[in-house]
Amino acid sequence: MCPTKKQYNMNDSAGTHFEDSDEYEGNSSTSDVSMTDSESDEDEIDEENVTEEAGGDEEEDEIIKAIRQASNKKRDHPPPVYLEDDVTDLSFHPKEDIIAISNVVGDVSLYKYTNEENTLLGIMEVHTSSCRDIEFSENGKTLFSVSSDKAIMLSNVETQNLVRFYEGAHDHPISCISVLDENLFCTGDDEGSIKLWDLRINSDTQIYKAKKHEDYISDILTNDSKTHLLCSSGDGSLTTFDLQNRKFLVQTEEYEEELTCLGLFRRESKLISGTSKGKLLLFNWGEFGLHSDIFPGPKTCINAMIPITENVVVTACDDGILRATHLCPHRHLGIVGKHNFPVENVDICTDGRFIASSSHNSDVQFWNIEYFRDYDKVSNKHKKHERKKDLLNNLPSSKYANASDFFSGLA
Repeated sequence: MCPTKKQYNMNDSAGTHFEDSDEYEGNSSTSDVSMTDSESDEDEIDEENVTEEAGGDEEEDEIIKAIRQASNKKRDHPPPVYLEDDVTDLSFHPKEDIIAISNVVGDVSLYKYTNEENTLLGIMEVHTSSCRDIEFSENGKTLFSVSSDKAIMLSNVETQNLVRFYEGAHDHPISCISVLDENLFCTGDDEGSIKLWDLRINSDTQIYKAKKHEDYISDILTNDSKTHLLCSSGDGSLTTFDLQNRKFLVQTEEYEEELTCLGLFRRESKLISGTSKGKLLLFNWGEFGLHSDIFPGPKTCINAMIPITENVVVTACDDGILRATHLCPHRHLGIVGKHNFPVENVDICTDGRFIASSSHNSDVQFWNIEYFRDYDKVSNKHKKHERKKDLLNNLPSSKYANASDFFSGLA
């Protein structure tokens, strides 16, 4: 994990903001404005002052009306989930409205989510220490989990019982897991080793292992055709393996920053890697020795990313902000959501309506991102100094509003 994740930022985001509907519902009764005091005990009132006061009251009424309209909007995303222990990872079920959430004591909680409420389905005590990464199987029947206890656990989602385990699967704490298909999965550890496993083999022995990195494995992925296996590391390099022939292919030179997460875009023609300094490194598919482009970000560690469309990626950052970026052409679209602490994990639900993110204050937030269908294509024209403004732009899913947007209807 990126070392900067351990340095919590205790400062809330500065600036004026408007909270979501949950905040307003509890306070709407105190928002009424009474005009009786201003109309009484005034024998001599200048006509011009009356006109100005009436205009001011009218404007204030319009603002209150706008706030009330916002509070009456139907909830379009599930409420937050708050846990007692620090969240380490989350994963959406591939077929049902279920989310799995792991924590630092080794447990995994399963929740059924709706726009109105989240229902706890059960808590699985699967590991003896921090459960670092979880992922569902392709059919959603099995949940894979890895831990700092060096074990791999496979649990039945319906019964919540353990169905298979690999005790002492690595010599060092396991940092991540990637389920490649219905039979294969890959794990990486804190010292840079990866292991490939086959569920069809009735033993606890991996079918392939390699150590090409000198630091933790941060992410592992493959393409749909399962030709390549890609691994990013805290040592600042990316390695590529021939998955079908199980052999090492190429490794990049070490960058001066950690490679923290990976994503595939543009119909798998582009590989993207996030870095500990907030950059996005772009690689052409099949040309993994050297990046083809670098897109600068907000200069804060990118801890995780998730593809939203073929062109749009959402990054989870150390400053507590979820940002949306359009890749071709390069352009920051704005802020998807905000946490008060660093955002560690992000995932997207099976129908693409929501993403969920977790932060250091043990909460999981949901964000409705259906509006991204309109963001898939953006203009190639870039205004001068546009990047700084775009980084501060609040998108519809954010709990905050751009002041100019909020008051635009009052003119």
